[in-house]
Amino acid sequence: MFKHILLPTDGSDLSATAINAGIRLAKRIGAKVTGLSVRPSQQVSFYEEKITCEALEAETHLASIEKEAREAGVAYDVIHEKNDCTYDAIICVAEKKGCDLIMMASHGWRGVKAILIGSETQKVLTHSRIPVLVYR
Repeated sequence: MFKHILLPTDGSDLSATAINAGIRLAKRIGAKVTGLSVRPSQQVSFYEEKITCEALEAETHLASIEKEAREAGVAYDVIHEKNDCTYDAIICVAEKKGCDLIMMASHGWRGVKAILIGSETQKVLTHSRIPVLVYR
């Protein structure tokens, strides 16, 4: 069975629901989880401290994964990755960390919206050699 699950987050409610399900699954099967937030390399900075809105949001999303995993008694790690290609970052982190499952949400967009916006989940499914569990 799976021993290490990657849980990417974009901060959406759907992503939070998938993470909750991923942590419950990890607890049941005795797996470790790694939470991942990917933000663009090119950032808009605020003030001279160069604190970015994206970085603060990522930290908040990862802190919620840490809290949930800790409360469930699941071993965890979190990673804040900079990459302009989200799906590639997800796959690369999964490979580097030795994850044997990627579990992520899908917004389920269809038709023109799906074509115009694209789907990071679909790109991960298409390019990953690691199994992907899509939560909807």
